[in-house]
Amino acid sequence: MRQFATRPPLLAALLALLVLLPAMERAARAELFKPETFTLDNGLQVVVVSNHRAPIVTHMLWYKVGGADEPVGKSGIAHFLEHLMFKGTDKLGPGEFSEIIARNGGRENAFTSWDYTGYFQTVAKDRLEIMMQHEADRMTNLRLTEDLVDTERLVVLEERRSRIDNEPQSQLNEMVNAALYLNYPYRIPLIGWQHEIEDLTLEDALAFYEDWYAPNNAVLIVQGDVTAAEVRPLAEKHYGPIPRRDLPPRARLVEPPHKAPRTVELESARVRQPALWIEYLAPSYGHGPTEQAYALQVLDQIIGGGATSRLYKSLVVEQGLAASAGSGYSPGGVGPSAFRLFISPRPGIELEDLEAALRAEIETLLRDGVTEAEVETARTRLNAAAIYARDRLGTAANVFGRALTTGQSVEDVEAWPARISAVTADQVTAAARAVFRDISSVTARLLPEPTS
Repeated sequence: MRQFATRPPLLAALLALLVLLPAMERAARAELFKPETFTLDNGLQVVVVSNHRAPIVTHMLWYKVGGADEPVGKSGIAHFLEHLMFKGTDKLGPGEFSEIIARNGGRENAFTSWDYTGYFQTVAKDRLEIMMQHEADRMTNLRLTEDLVDTERLVVLEERRSRIDNEPQSQLNEMVNAALYLNYPYRIPLIGWQHEIEDLTLEDALAFYEDWYAPNNAVLIVQGDVTAAEVRPLAEKHYGPIPRRDLPPRARLVEPPHKAPRTVELESARVRQPALWIEYLAPSYGHGPTEQAYALQVLDQIIGGGATSRLYKSLVVEQGLAASAGSGYSPGGVGPSAFRLFISPRPGIELEDLEAALRAEIETLLRDGVTEAEVETARTRLNAAAIYARDRLGTAANVFGRALTTGQSVEDVEAWPARISAVTADQVTAAARAVFRDISSVTARLLPEPTS
């Protein structure tokens, strides 16, 4: 059910829907979701995105706090509190809100990232007020006991064992983050280090809750068969009475200059298929040369975005070395991002030979750059994804939530298609040369345990 999140790409879930229709690019330049927005007197920002195709709504409450905001030595407290938020208030017992949602035919979930924490329900339109009533209640009236905290701590520890400690790729990812970010808190696992999870207390959870869970540190997003005129009185009724609070500064450590490439290698008997990836420190919308974020999204499409990408065509189709090849880049975040290139060899192909071929592709890219034709195709794909994003219930809520909790504005989201459409081949090549630097990279190798 509830889960901690990695750095999800802004529109990555939509890329499978891409259709190359140039007309969509022109249409996408004008506007994206056409939201209505307002802010309550207590500082709660509200975004309403209307979609009247079905009489349902998604109600999402986002807090501007995540794993990167945790006190030193308290890793995992943001994710731990997310679990504890389901343990009841003065009005509802543990799990009772979830039972109410189920009885009303809805579904729910929650998630924690380094920069935000979110809670959502999808229900019939006429059940929206029930969701607001109880979500507002747990914003300010969470009640915990030592027994509840002790039990949920064991749940989180088991989650860590199943998702990290028993998964070699997750273990290696954890080590890659610790190597890529020398000082920035993205280096700390979202779920927390085991020894620190074991020491988290009731007092730790309540202190984190009281510091960060306030209306002036939250964004409410409602998407579906509603208008702002319908949402506003409900929001004022249920969220409006909650007083704003003084917030601690969202202080983040500074990432120092990188001076050497790093390599991380893991061998495990659980590994059946070797894999390799290279991660480069990269700017985001909120950190570094932010103007490169749009060019890097286009680059991601060109070099690793599916079966027509450079890596797939060269390493999988033409040379027959790789079973899979691709890339990943997410620009959303308060801090620095990462650009990942990944490959996995075909049977009988040595990983070092495939790695050499991958690095040759990188050298070619840096030497020759990209073409205008490649950029035009990538821009069209990305803008097509934006068109389809309008029709998927919950997508706009996710896009606005991630943006508004990490320093972007509604206007930034709406301008995304136009900014992507303005990216040039020279900008993509310059961004690649700025980011694909060995000195700011980590090479990760996942290998089977050698047989004796």
